[in-house]
Amino acid sequence: MSIIKNNVSILTFLLLVMIGNMVHACSMYKITADGKTMTGCNHDTWFTTPKIWFENAKKSNEYGACFTGAREVSGKRMAPQSGMNEKGLTFSRLVAYHPKQNNSFTDRIKIDDEVDYLTKILHTCATIEDVRKFIGQYDHSIFIDDVFIYIESSGKYLIVEPYKLIEGNDSNYVLANFCPSLTNNENARKLERYRHGEDFLKTHKIEVSIPFCTALSDTMHVCRSRNGDGTLLTSIWDAKDGVVNLYFYHSYESVVEFNVKDELAKGDHMIDVPSLFPLNTEFERLKSYKTPFNTPKLRIALVVMAGVLAIFALLIISACVIKNNKEFSLRNGLIFTGLNLSLIGYLFILATNVNIYYFDAPYKHYNSILISASSYIPFLLLLSIIPLSLFTISRLKTLELKGWIKATLVSNSLIYLILVASFGYWGLYSIWN
Repeated sequence: MSIIKNNVSILTFLLLVMIGNMVHACSMYKITADGKTMTGCNHDTWFTTPKIWFENAKKSNEYGACFTGAREVSGKRMAPQSGMNEKGLTFSRLVAYHPKQNNSFTDRIKIDDEVDYLTKILHTCATIEDVRKFIGQYDHSIFIDDVFIYIESSGKYLIVEPYKLIEGNDSNYVLANFCPSLTNNENARKLERYRHGEDFLKTHKIEVSIPFCTALSDTMHVCRSRNGDGTLLTSIWDAKDGVVNLYFYHSYESVVEFNVKDELAKGDHMIDVPSLFPLNTEFERLKSYKTPFNTPKLRIALVVMAGVLAIFALLIISACVIKNNKEFSLRNGLIFTGLNLSLIGYLFILATNVNIYYFDAPYKHYNSILISASSYIPFLLLLSIIPLSLFTISRLKTLELKGWIKATLVSNSLIYLILVASFGYWGLYSIWN
């Protein structure tokens, strides 16, 4: 039984580490000393719409709150990633793997709107006991890919996993992309940002100050080599003074400070974070970087090209079976058709896997050998395009070859050239990173 349990634990950790490295990763910490609690949150993502916003209480028994986030949802609202209310209750949201279980919360209230649910917690709760009671009404297993942590001003905290709530009162605490109930400290330390945070706290004298927290946040930040993306937003929340210090795009030289009560007095409002800081060339490059996931026309183009390649493959095979067609053999046709079919499959992968555009090439998928292997298709195309283009040019000079076959070969080669240029733009050949 213990062997099975250990194997499950190892498998779970491997999955969460790989998923944590392949999706929007985050990290956080909280420190409590001398009657003061400060919480730092690193929001690691490639979203380009980071916001900070302030919402006043709607009822007399509720609290105003401040939130940060970068993911736009329905109605042009933003999904909260971190925040703090007037009572100093702070929260952070992190991506984390958790295996699905039989849901024991079927009799609870279903969460239909994540924004309403998450903001209401800060609007109605002052302590982690309040949070526990509130969440206890809901089927929070809907957040199967997330772990939340709520910290009250005293320093007590509540970790919310999909199926479990965990309370703690450590003076210092670090969390990254894992569920504590599934991951021991030895395995958690294999996550670099977690290990850096824990080591910093062990090797430095604890101070509940902005300089100390800024250095800690910097230590835990992420900057990926391929596009320079990583920690989009760092927020440091001072629960005692009701202040949040904001840093943008893993640059810790510029900071903007907000007093939550002062901002709430101005009424409900939302601020575009980049407008608060000096021009960041790395972020501007990220904003201008086009993918099928931030530019719908590109996704349509991938679908269209896949369809065209399929038609060309069919035409080429048809050309091969024409009698006495000595200038275009079945072997040549199979080479073109095989490459076209490979590209069609790869275009589908490009249209459905956003991580390919941001992580190092050749891309390695966390649980699909097929997707990982497909990352070499751009190299196959690059190696094939010169000989196939030369073959096409030579056949254009052949009088025996039908005009429609020549047109198909030329058009097919143009698609190849477009794809090589696109793959180059997306960094799919950038193996030196």
